[in-house]
Amino acid sequence: MSRVGKKPIEVPSDVTLTFEGSTVTAKGPKGELTFTHKPEITVEQEGNILTVVRPSDSKEHRALHGTTRAIIANMVEGVSKGFERGLELVGVGYRAQKQGNKLILNVGYSHPVEITPEDGIEVEVPSNTKVIIKGASKERVGALAANIRDVRPPEPYKGKGIRYEGEQVRRKEGKTGK
Repeated sequence: MSRVGKKPIEVPSDVTLTFEGSTVTAKGPKGELTFTHKPEITVEQEGNILTVVRPSDSKEHRALHGTTRAIIANMVEGVSKGFERGLELVGVGYRAQKQGNKLILNVGYSHPVEITPEDGIEVEVPSNTKVIIKGASKERVGALAANIRDVRPPEPYKGKGIRYEGEQVRRKEGKTGK
């Protein structure tokens, strides 16, 4: 049995779940998220406990069991608490600023890079070398953080670039002279 799949999901009192066929919709203080799972997997709710059940022990059903449970658990957590991801800009002259809802990055290119977050995702710039992305969807928050990091990924020689908060960059030794 799947360790992840058999764990029950506790639904907070401020989150409402609706089921229409194989579509699960979660509404909470941070927003609304929808997920359509495979029809073979069943989601059962008893009070404030949610369980995901698979029909058989086939390889496909075992894989879907844990994945479906994890996605629904992330939806419940996202609409109640929300998710956030931090980024750090490391390098001389590297800075970020917020203009309206756009994020403007100056990271060593000849032009500033503008990134517009999609609806439901919020970008904060507490200092000019730190960016925080917040939202209800774990997938969309992580995808935007990855897109921002891809503008200038950290390089191994000087360590300059955009990195996740707390990320360790493996440094390489440079050339040695005679």
